Formats: sequence, C-alpha cells, structure tokens
Amino acid sequence: MPFESRPDRGDEVVLVGRSNVGKSTLMRELTGHSFDTGGKPGVTRQPNHYDWAGQDFMFTDLPGFGFMSGVEEQHREQIKTDVVRYVEENAEKILAGVLVVDGKAVIDIIDRHRSNDEIPHDVEMFHFLQDVGIDPIVAVNKMDKVDDRDERLDDLCDRLGLFPPWQQYRERICPITAKSGSIEPLEEALRQRFRDAKRDELLQFVS
Repeated sequence: MPFESRPDRGDEVVLVGRSNVGKSTLMRELTGHSFDTGGKPGVTRQPNHYDWAGQDFMFTDLPGFGFMSGVEEQHREQIKTDVVRYVEENAEKILAGVLVVDGKAVIDIIDRHRSNDEIPHDVEMFHFLQDVGIDPIVAVNKMDKVDDRDERLDDLCDRLGLFPPWQQYRERICPITAKSGSIEPLEEALRQRFRDAKRDELLQFVS
C-alpha cells in the first residue's frame, strides 16, 4: 500500500536513507520530538511528518530502505518504490533532501554492492535526488565511531562521484552524531538552503 496522504504543508525537508542509519534519532534532534524508532530496522513504514502551527513547512522522515531482517524482499522493494515516488511527486516542495548514512559502515556497504554489479542504494539515492532537481545533503551519522574521519569522508565523496577532499563540500557532506546531539554541520547546511530559498523565517528550526 502506498504512503498515506501528505499533510497540507508547502515546503519540507526530507530525510532518506537505509534502515538503521539513525534517521529517527536525527529527526528527534531536529524537531525536539520523539518518534517511535522501534528496536528493529524497518519499523518506520509510513513517513513521519513533523510540522509547526502557523508555518507552511515540515520535516519528513521517510521509511528506511535496503536490507531489513525479517522483512520480505518484495516488501522492501515496495518501500523503496514508495520513497522514490514520494520524492518525485513532491520534489518542487522539497527544500532539502538529506541522505542519512552510517559513517562507520557506508563505504563497506557501497563497495560490497558494487562488487556484485549492483548500484548501491546510497549512491543511487544521491543521484536520484540530483535527477529530480534536489541538491542532496549527506548527513554522515555515527561519526563518533569513526577513527579515520577525513579518510572515510574522502572515500565517501569518491563513491558519490565528488572529487575529494571532502572539506570543499561542507554544505553537502555533514559529519554528525545524532545520538549525542552533535548535528551542527547539518544544521548549518540546512540554514544555507533556507537562505537560498529566501525562507529566513525557517532558520529558527535549525538554530
């Protein structure tokens, strides 16, 4: 079953990414509101929207895609299809598409899929956002578990088709640790998007 109807809001910021990369935790940090993260991957099956009275804006956490233990492949594919459809249908209203990845695991996951001649989900989603006219922001989560930080972020740029070093993409590559509330690089990137969109009234939500 496709996603239920979208709230009557204009612009939004969407979070997309694999299951278990910390999207719901990040959503809590951005909104100050707890969502049911559930103990196992793939718990979020419908978008979680969070909006504010009086503001024509919302954050949306889209269901995680990719492998989920205990979830049939057919269902996993359906979730991914629904996510893609949602982004396509609302692309003009999406001020920022935030691709959330697990900083510790993302390179291994991308390389593993690549060696099977598949397009890795994270790479595919990054380019998909660009294809529908959304300049993606990559929130590289769980950076507290990463030792070789700069090397890891350079490798990620390389896999996404961006020429390292990563530091030249600070508005696009944002190392964060959502669990400890350490999300300032992402907030700064979002502030820049809101300014570019002439939506300064939204800056209060990422301060």
